[in-house]
Amino acid sequence: MFADYTMGELTAIFAMQGFAGLILFSVFVLMALGLAIIFGQMGVINMAHGEFMILGAYVTYLVSNLFSTYIPFAFSIYFFVAMALAFVVTGALGMFIEWAMIRHLYKRPLDTLLATWGLSLILQQIYRSVFGAREVGVTIPDWMMGSLPLTDMIEVPINGMFVMVLAVSISIAIYVLMFRSTWGKQVRAINQNRIMAGAVGINTEWTDRLTFGIGCGVAGVAGSAFTMIGSTGPTAGQLYIVDTFLVVVFGGAGSLLGTIASAFSISQAQSILEFFLSGSMAKVLTLLTVVGILMLRPQGLFALKLRK
Repeated sequence: MFADYTMGELTAIFAMQGFAGLILFSVFVLMALGLAIIFGQMGVINMAHGEFMILGAYVTYLVSNLFSTYIPFAFSIYFFVAMALAFVVTGALGMFIEWAMIRHLYKRPLDTLLATWGLSLILQQIYRSVFGAREVGVTIPDWMMGSLPLTDMIEVPINGMFVMVLAVSISIAIYVLMFRSTWGKQVRAINQNRIMAGAVGINTEWTDRLTFGIGCGVAGVAGSAFTMIGSTGPTAGQLYIVDTFLVVVFGGAGSLLGTIASAFSISQAQSILEFFLSGSMAKVLTLLTVVGILMLRPQGLFALKLRK
């Protein structure tokens, strides 16, 4: 397999596929961070997480059309406005869903799985009715177009670099929220002992609602980033939900570092294998490897240590 390529070609191939893997890693991280908050900290299996991502993508699509039609002179900055709106809209919907449905299902993870799976089907049909069954795409601003040549054989797309910077920024923001803020302390206290947290004055209901909303809001930002590298359709979120759950479980539920390490490992393995094998075989081999590791280490790469 490798004999058909020179050393220089192999280096370029691995570099290009590695960078493609970093873009996929960025999308995985943005999706998995929101799910790690919801699943890892709240124990809620949110099968509609992909639909929250696609809602963020549709918000970006609408903002793109709005700017191009009514304020074209500011089109170069529309993506930043779209990201903020995607976070607010998906976060607000997430808080409503938590109040209307999820709060009645705590400590019943299988029920949350069924309920959110039904919610995902409802959201898909709403998207199909409002936006149509065909996929839509956004117009990328001129400053995101093109690529930067690193060598004569290696070029990296500017929009891919932007997505990676966004993923790093969101990861840092989530770290600060979870480990350096009062809200993060309250979330971790509730995760360790809900009854005691309520006894010392923490508003557990509001903290749960805000946690679910932030997790969904991060998924909305992931949807905005997704529009930079792919088209948006009513069922596009289902393509990522399985990989996202795999990333969270493999990294260790509730572990921020584990989520990032897991997303990097899976995305790089899948991207490099896809060049030499078919896309389906690359995914199968990646999944088999992850499943094998989880059989040996079921708690994931990084397990949180909780006091009993």
